[in-house]
Amino acid sequence: MSTFAKRERLLLADLLETTGPDAPTLCEGWTTRDLAAHVVVRERRPDAAGGILIKQLASRLDKVMEEFTAKPYEELIQLIRTGPPRFSPFSLKQIDEASNTVEFYVHTEDVRRAQPDWTARELDTVFQDALWSRLERTARLMGRTAPTGLVLRRPDGQTAIAHKGAPVVTATGEPSELLLFVCGRQGAARVALEGEESAIAKLREAKQLGI
Repeated sequence: MSTFAKRERLLLADLLETTGPDAPTLCEGWTTRDLAAHVVVRERRPDAAGGILIKQLASRLDKVMEEFTAKPYEELIQLIRTGPPRFSPFSLKQIDEASNTVEFYVHTEDVRRAQPDWTARELDTVFQDALWSRLERTARLMGRTAPTGLVLRRPDGQTAIAHKGAPVVTATGEPSELLLFVCGRQGAARVALEGEESAIAKLREAKQLGI
């Protein structure tokens, strides 16, 4: 089994350490400290992490996030590096790969691409294929709030429908870039968009694209 999640976890931890606690990220309103706290809470506090998706638990999540954000930054980074405790579902390798490969890749890019001197990573074909596989399975969930029809297309012509509707916009790029796009990082993703200009503008400005 691949270990992409573990690799991306360590890359994220190293990057957070290098940039420091007050650097910007692509997550609106979050510094690197906030992002680090989010990663730790998601893995270690399931009683609060549900607030990421369930509105009724949002206040609980906010309280726990405040608690972890106040911890020493070095402690947060170490908790990310060491991974979840044994009682966490994320400690199982299969679940870690399925749930964290995309999570850690996207958050690594959230930090990298928010810096003024960032450069693109060279990703191997095996990893791009792994990201595409995950994107194919979740495209409709991630694109469900798109204001237009949305088709994702790899340079080799493979496609996935993220949202049915008209007019249709086709986003073309490497799986890693398409993933960032549907995760709401439209401004930072390197994709080419084809379609009506008004539809492309709506898609680029959509606030709720992604999950």
